[in-house]
Amino acid sequence: MSIHTQSAGVGQMLAAERPACLARSGDLEVRLAASEDEIIAAQTLRYRIFYEEMKAVPSSDADQAGRDVDRFDAAADHLLVIDTRETQADRAVVGTYRLIRRAASRDCGGFYTGGEFDIARIDAWPGEVLELGRSCVDTAYRSRRVINLLWRGIAAYLKEHDIQLMFGCGSLPGVDPERLRLPLAYLYHYHLAPRHIRPRALPERFVDMNRMAKEEIDTAQALAEIPPLIKGYLRLGGFVGDGAVVDSDFNCTDVCVVVKTDLMTAKYARHYGCEVPSLNAA
Repeated sequence: MSIHTQSAGVGQMLAAERPACLARSGDLEVRLAASEDEIIAAQTLRYRIFYEEMKAVPSSDADQAGRDVDRFDAAADHLLVIDTRETQADRAVVGTYRLIRRAASRDCGGFYTGGEFDIARIDAWPGEVLELGRSCVDTAYRSRRVINLLWRGIAAYLKEHDIQLMFGCGSLPGVDPERLRLPLAYLYHYHLAPRHIRPRALPERFVDMNRMAKEEIDTAQALAEIPPLIKGYLRLGGFVGDGAVVDSDFNCTDVCVVVKTDLMTAKYARHYGCEVPSLNAA
């Protein structure tokens, strides 16, 4: 992605400077960020959602800037949902996802997920891999249409870069694993990743997910307690790693989600209104 450092509103940006629109729905479009202003707008949106709405604890730098910023942002591609009726980036960016491929991860010292999970098996995968993270949508735009646009953008990105594995941290609200025993046990017993791609929580942060016997699990209740984003990954054929991690700063408990793109079914490709590539697993 080419980042233009000059200040430019969304409406003022030359068409030649903008990345291609990946999908459109009415006045909304999804594409990669094209300017520093747009990345700052995505970081500001993340701050509002993660810190102001969800009550995460910001670093002093983030709090002073009013933006959710870390060392991974400079190397990432930033997928944005844009309201094209707005001319200023800070108002136009209404949804975002951070995308980091293997080469980009090396530019910033690894993947974000690697701070919580041992992802050596994923990083050793012979094909291209993609880390998904920092997903959020402005409160005024939370609808199926915006979520669908984000997934259509991801699907186009997968195809463009021949992604074979995508992964990232999926968060359950709260920092008490015992209160989360039902959804954690459900994920462990029903969706544990195959060993050859299975991440594992780092030893010093490992929280056992096997907190109930499989026969004790009320699957309907467990699914009701799993956040929609994680359920979306599961519907796409996703798995989880072994062990959860408590993230006190973000007031959540993380699991590592892994999706093999060749298992993303045609049903959900149609559901999200786009063609998902069928890739041969190595």
